[in-house]
Amino acid sequence: MAPAAPPAASRIAVVTGASSGIGAATARRLATAGYRVVLTARRKDRIEALAEEITAAGHSATAYPLDVTDRAAVDEFATAFRTVGVLVNNAGGALGADPVAVGDPDDWRRMFETNVIGTLHLTQALLPKLEASGDGTVVVVTSTAGHATYEGGAGYVAAKHAEHVLAETLRLEIVGRPVRVIEIAPGLVKTDEFALTRFRGDAERAARVYEGVAEPLSADDVADTVAWAVTRPPHVNIDLLVVRPRAQASNTKLHREA
Repeated sequence: MAPAAPPAASRIAVVTGASSGIGAATARRLATAGYRVVLTARRKDRIEALAEEITAAGHSATAYPLDVTDRAAVDEFATAFRTVGVLVNNAGGALGADPVAVGDPDDWRRMFETNVIGTLHLTQALLPKLEASGDGTVVVVTSTAGHATYEGGAGYVAAKHAEHVLAETLRLEIVGRPVRVIEIAPGLVKTDEFALTRFRGDAERAARVYEGVAEPLSADDVADTVAWAVTRPPHVNIDLLVVRPRAQASNTKLHREA
């Protein structure tokens, strides 16, 4: 019989890609829920500032600079923990919007490294710690791009499909062990950096992604969804939760106001 899970206040939640957007918002939400959050990202200054903010609010947070594509660094990171309660695999992102015929293989490679291999690295390194907790949860933040295609997005779509399959297969492989696998697949989310990064700093092009959409999802909307799924009773697994703004019916059907 698995040991009883400790209360949230004594449990660790690791959040990757916590320097901005969904990752930062998720860290705040889980800290508010009583978790001891560990913030990881490459941008040391960002996660340290967020850890200070969370701590000043009366919660517990630690910043740990980490590149999820560096397996040796991930393995070293994992040695810091005896048990982990929650792993939120959020690090990733999109690069470019070129057709398949002219897509840059380097962009595809980078998207696979961050979205897929990074998730694989953290999950493999921390799975024994999650199981040791007696009630672990792996969250994989994918995208609706992991469930349907759209023109100009093949590289990102392929990476997110792979991440979806990783989560689905892991759930099959560890059934019967005290670890849940949750996939959260957001649709159109407006953050400060996602589209700007995708279009390499072209602010005008990034702004057009959200043009005319009265209320796209926010990072807080997605973080709220993650926190809700994580805090369900231990026997309840939210296998897959797709969340879109009301204005978005599918990846290719979006209402824009005139």
